[in-house]
Amino acid sequence: MNAMRMHIALSSFIVCGAMMVAAPPAMAATGPTLLGSFKDWSAYTTDTGNGKVCYALSQPKSMEPKGAKRDPVFFLVSDWPSRKSKAEPEVVPGYPYKVGSTVTAQVGKDKFTFFTQNDGNSGSAWVKENADEVRLVEAMRRGSRLIVTGTSTRGTDTRDSYSLSGVSAALDKIHAECKM
Repeated sequence: MNAMRMHIALSSFIVCGAMMVAAPPAMAATGPTLLGSFKDWSAYTTDTGNGKVCYALSQPKSMEPKGAKRDPVFFLVSDWPSRKSKAEPEVVPGYPYKVGSTVTAQVGKDKFTFFTQNDGNSGSAWVKENADEVRLVEAMRRGSRLIVTGTSTRGTDTRDSYSLSGVSAALDKIHAECKM
């Protein structure tokens, strides 16, 4: 499985797993393991079959336009020890992106560009420049709000606002769990 398909598969697994956390214990046991909740962020670990992955995730505090039909929406940061990849940010918008579009994430005055990838009716986005991953995560640790904008295949522009309260503790937890 190439890296992009593996990311998309993990994104789907993460979204399903996060939704199962509130499920009955028998069902939740088949999904990711909750490492802890830290204000507006949660930390998880899972085994992808290709090794352990640890990730911190949050859902937006507000989404625009209000009432737009979307699947669950998340921003996550993942550690992949088997690939030596630490703190990889990803957007799961709850819809497929407009082909060729980009996503912007903003913390304070710092802006970051993401590239998009769709798999059927699901979209994901990753930081375009690897060097910006570290800058974004550092900005998230210092900031209070993350704003993510994107465009759906239907041409709907979205704006999701995430609280960054608890992100540092969640990131510290996943880095410790995955020894990164």
